[in-house]
Amino acid sequence: MLGNPDPSVFLREVTTGLRELGYEDGRNIALELRNAKGSAAQLGSLARELATLPVDVIVAFQTPVVAAAKEATTQTPIVMCPAQDPIELGFVQSFARPGGNITGMTTATAELAGKNLQLIREVFPAVRRVGIVGNAADPFHKPFLASIEAAARTLNFELKIVLSQGADPFPATFAEVAASGVQAMMVQPSLPRDRAAELALRYRLPLFVANTESAEAGALMAYGADIAAVYRQSATFVDRILKGRKPADLPVELATKFRLVVNLKTANALGLTLSPTLLNRADDVIE
Repeated sequence: MLGNPDPSVFLREVTTGLRELGYEDGRNIALELRNAKGSAAQLGSLARELATLPVDVIVAFQTPVVAAAKEATTQTPIVMCPAQDPIELGFVQSFARPGGNITGMTTATAELAGKNLQLIREVFPAVRRVGIVGNAADPFHKPFLASIEAAARTLNFELKIVLSQGADPFPATFAEVAASGVQAMMVQPSLPRDRAAELALRYRLPLFVANTESAEAGALMAYGADIAAVYRQSATFVDRILKGRKPADLPVELATKFRLVVNLKTANALGLTLSPTLLNRADDVIE
């Protein structure tokens, strides 16, 4: 299993899913864990290391990791956990018949980013300038930003967009955007969620992310797939591959359950009052 930058929830949920299917590390399965800790430069070498051990399957956490694993091997099966826009990024030929050594989960498309921008407009009607930090180390950054730019034109937002070259320079990139007079922030989900939440509080900015883990980590709000369920479902791909199925013939599965998570603790820390209607609509309110 290959993670980056903070795979703790991913590891917990995938191993839970494997346990529910009868697998236990050290008994009937051996897990090799690698974590690039946010370093884009390390992803390639770690992926190649796993591919040469060899292992029976690589479970890749998030789109940049899938891309690194794809570059490392065309033979070892790879399970996306998850990847965004896998057809657009060339990971699979189609959802129904992936056609190569990659299959797994996807959490929909770049449209989720646009939906979170719509959420900013709904919650803060007076906001005009929104800061966006994309992840240049994530190939999904192009469709991610394209979706936001399209939504911004409809919603009449002015955007300040800066790309972070991975996790290491992320704090400086965030600070650059925050200093430009923006009134709210969005960051690409593959950037460090805990650090993003911490920085948003430091700069007194409401943070919206299309990943529910981010709201649990301290972002103000997130609308996205039920990511824990996605991680657990990934274990079923591992099970089928270990039993002899080929990734090329295992259809990619799309997340079907989405959640709106509101962090009321963060709202209070920022001195924000959120409407009862919004709080009632949320699937989870963190207090």
